[in-house]
Amino acid sequence: MKKSRGSLLFTFGLLAVVGLFGCNQETPIEKTKAASASGNAATQAAGQAAVDAIKTPLDKARQAESTLENSAEQTAARIKESTQ
Repeated sequence: MKKSRGSLLFTFGLLAVVGLFGCNQETPIEKTKAASASGNAATQAAGQAAVDAIKTPLDKARQAESTLENSAEQTAARIKESTQ
């Protein structure tokens, strides 16, 4: 009887210790949130760099497009004047 009571108390004590340590562990979701919060600034900086790398050539292409459109309009106006 004493032996079974001792092993029962030992089992409950072991479960209590395991439970207490288990409660202090982070869940995978909490780990993901913590990692995203710490890497958030670096991610934003990298994202902004990527946007800037794409935006600059697009702006230059738009400027070239508007220059070509203006040139085409001027050429069309000259042709129209010369045919009248």
